[in-house]
Amino acid sequence: MAFITLGSALVVAAGKNLVRSIFMFFVTLFGLAGLYVLALADFVAVTQIVIYVGGILVLILFAFMLSGKEALDRASQQSSRFISLNNLPALLLALLFLVVMLNVVFKAQINNLSWVKLAISTHNVVDANGGGINEIGVNLMTRYLLPFEVISILLMIALVGAAHLSRREGGQRL
Repeated sequence: MAFITLGSALVVAAGKNLVRSIFMFFVTLFGLAGLYVLALADFVAVTQIVIYVGGILVLILFAFMLSGKEALDRASQQSSRFISLNNLPALLLALLFLVVMLNVVFKAQINNLSWVKLAISTHNVVDANGGGINEIGVNLMTRYLLPFEVISILLMIALVGAAHLSRREGGQRL
């Protein structure tokens, strides 16, 4: 499942054909939902499918279909070099974000937080497959916090990309 997800994500990032990239993004999102199922995060997996595969991908497809031929031609003519002087600030910011996230993940002591101790003492056991709202909330803020935040960043990137693809040149709006 991880191989399918990473492979399709690389095709999305490196692909020159926009239609193929959109459909491989579909495969990437489904693969990510499969990884959540394998990690016993059923709620996050269903959320991934309903919101991101069902909503965001359809939004991107509509933005692609509504974008003009000129914008698509210009996007396909842009250089596909990943590392260039124009991309340097974005790469440095992404590297800084990676360092901060790794620092948070490795130095976090989730079990010592007061609200986690209170939730565990109130419910005795926090079950990963618990069906209650309290269990889902505790699991989203402890065990599945990083995947939840990564999904929210992906949502923001998808919305910005869809808005960028859907606008027309020359000040004309759809």
